[in-house]
Amino acid sequence: MTVRPLPLLAGLLVAATALAGCSLEDLRGGEGSGSSAASTPQTPPAGTTGLERFYAQQLSWSDCSGAQCAQLTVPVDYEDPEAGTIRIAVLKVPAKRQSRRIGALVVNPGGPGGSGVDYARAADFIVGSGVRERYDVVGFDPRGVGRSAPIDCVTDDQLDDFLGADPTPDDPSEERAFARGAAAFATSCARTAGSLLAHVSTEDAARDMDVLRAALGEDQLTYLGKSYGTYLGATYADLFPTRVGRFVLDGVVAPDLTSEEINLGQAEGFELATRTWADYCVQEGACPLGDSVETVMENLRGFLADVDASPLTRTGDTAVSQLTEGWASLGIAAAMYDEGSWGTLVDAMRDALAGDGTALMQLADQYADRNPGGGYAGNIMEVIYAVNCLDKPESSSVSAHEQQAQEAQQEAPTWGAYLMWSSLVCGYWPVPAVSTPHTVAATGAEPIVVIGTTRDPATPYDWSVRLHDQLDKASLITYDGDGHTAYTRSNACVDDAVDAWYLDGTLPEDGLRC
Repeated sequence: MTVRPLPLLAGLLVAATALAGCSLEDLRGGEGSGSSAASTPQTPPAGTTGLERFYAQQLSWSDCSGAQCAQLTVPVDYEDPEAGTIRIAVLKVPAKRQSRRIGALVVNPGGPGGSGVDYARAADFIVGSGVRERYDVVGFDPRGVGRSAPIDCVTDDQLDDFLGADPTPDDPSEERAFARGAAAFATSCARTAGSLLAHVSTEDAARDMDVLRAALGEDQLTYLGKSYGTYLGATYADLFPTRVGRFVLDGVVAPDLTSEEINLGQAEGFELATRTWADYCVQEGACPLGDSVETVMENLRGFLADVDASPLTRTGDTAVSQLTEGWASLGIAAAMYDEGSWGTLVDAMRDALAGDGTALMQLADQYADRNPGGGYAGNIMEVIYAVNCLDKPESSSVSAHEQQAQEAQQEAPTWGAYLMWSSLVCGYWPVPAVSTPHTVAATGAEPIVVIGTTRDPATPYDWSVRLHDQLDKASLITYDGDGHTAYTRSNACVDDAVDAWYLDGTLPEDGLRC
């Protein structure tokens, strides 16, 4: 059993920079040599009675290894603000040209579970140079994530076992084992997370983001959301349309998608991306899996079946000494997010076919935010369930998932079963879903820029079109390319259009193709 390839989404872009985030000590708040002027307190929007003290708070910034850190206090339960509070970790990288500063740009890299703190720290890489000069880049770890009251469902050793377990049960016995593992994970989360488990939905995070907007002294929110960050941004726009400023949603997860639609869409997206990688492997020559796309795909599926039956050895990690089908699938998936990793996957597959799973496991470690040798740098592989299970209802029927897996394999023979089984954990979740799939129009909001990449594995292009068509006012940018998300990855056409929107409010032409 393992997770859908939704967890890292754009988070891999941050990992690629090899930049460290703030320490827990850095994020305790309080005065420091890097303190900046306090923001102007704001009153809460209409309909938020009882939240005045949260909206009126002033952030106390302190030096944070070259950036500035603070903590935002928010209620655990927005329906009962007096029932307790948690603190949200916030990091700001000030604009390089303060004399021409436009405002604050809040960013989210995806997940759910990606660290906005770490993402903002990589400000020089995630926004254009002009935007970097004139905006404070601000990130926060959403509630339950990283440094913000993190949810920790299982021990590191248990998470190793969970991620490495068989993700594609082949018979009734394996299906029962899969279901037991899913139920055990859900039960463990309930035991360790306590009351917070019921309050880490995307709507909760969006409400936190509006409190952050007010604490930053911004009348409207300027925002960059990638992958799951688009779901968060769309949810915010639906809740607070008049507070929407210059929004960019890149690599869309549309809020009206059902869990089954997400699984199937990603299965087809990863199938397309893997076929494109297979063509690359063949064109490069001496592809270890064959000399045609169809042969490569067939042999890749054969490899996964072989690893399921007989895991490979890997070196350098006593915590995980074998590459299982679960780990191999994560390693292959990791390389689909960025075509710059395709050559690495070819080499890793060559080693794996020779019996050494070390290089492929290294890709899996990167995907899972797992440290070399064991232990996890973050909690994304756990909190993803806590958020997804509150956002989308899911069936606990093993037979229903089995049928979905069989049907999905017709369209996505490599990834169909893997993805359709992935959400069964939510069928056993101890807290009922608080939301259902719904369209978002954001009526009354400023135009929202939506970006879709035609061969994006994790957020298929059709999802960007889907949200664009629902929004009251939106402009769609299409990037004809590979990999996950588009802005600041490799295309000047996309970058220039987004930068112009942030810098001078020039809305990209709706239907722009890059």
